[in-house]
Amino acid sequence: MILVTGATGSNGTEIVKRLATRNVQVRALVRNRERASAIPTSMVANGIAFPNVEMVEGDFDLPATLLDALAGVKRAFLLTSSSERAEVQQIAFIDAARQSGVAHIVKLSQFGANASSPGRFQRYHAAVEAALQASGMAYTFLRPNLFMQGLLNFRSTIATQSAFYAAASNAKVSAVDVRDIAEVAVAALTEAGHEGKIYELTGPQALTHAEMAEHLSTVLNRRIAFVDTSPESMHDALLSVGFPVWQADGLLEEYALYRRNEAAAVMSGVHQAIGKDPRNFEAFARDYATMFS
Repeated sequence: MILVTGATGSNGTEIVKRLATRNVQVRALVRNRERASAIPTSMVANGIAFPNVEMVEGDFDLPATLLDALAGVKRAFLLTSSSERAEVQQIAFIDAARQSGVAHIVKLSQFGANASSPGRFQRYHAAVEAALQASGMAYTFLRPNLFMQGLLNFRSTIATQSAFYAAASNAKVSAVDVRDIAEVAVAALTEAGHEGKIYELTGPQALTHAEMAEHLSTVLNRRIAFVDTSPESMHDALLSVGFPVWQADGLLEEYALYRRNEAAAVMSGVHQAIGKDPRNFEAFARDYATMFS
């Protein structure tokens, strides 16, 4: 049995779907069953039914529910939402997994994870990585750069104003497609040879946000503009659409990292893990074009 946490998010949903089509027994951890409509409890792919996804409710802040979810699990995918509780929650999950006899955890970490990083996201991921390494369980760390699908957060202004806004300046970022992250995660969860590995996951090229806008313009057949804003303006915009202060502050730290060109490196982690090149930004833009209309 494989347990997937964060199962209703963009990464978790892609992973569950891919595991289901392989006819692997999957347990999807959700906090609220009623809000988990994206999870395919009885998938159909290529005309074949895959009723092999079990949904279980659990709360990272209630360890007893984690123990129930982990019963009989041998491998797990670890992902929580980024919040001020993430480090504590993920370490609690690691403790529960060790008690439950889990053999291998695949953790979604972050590009540049480092205990000395100025970015809170990189620091907490580094702390969780260290806890997992010390647990005695096998581990695989996936360290993705900016998600291409993160641009979907801008789809409202792209659709209505043909523009999107961020404090990115002209920095290049080697963004990665979530679908490639999911394929690497599935390989690590189902195949031998990924234990103890750290995969730095990026796309095949580093692009500025203006270059991303050019690719979107080509696919959508209308001009999409990228508008560079001040960090203060971006922070205010994030708060105005409901981002918690802690997360908004963390995203501003992330964009400061981009402006220092610390996210421009193109890495070979996707190819190392699954033997194929990652999707480029053009493919992402083409496949998600309708969502920007």
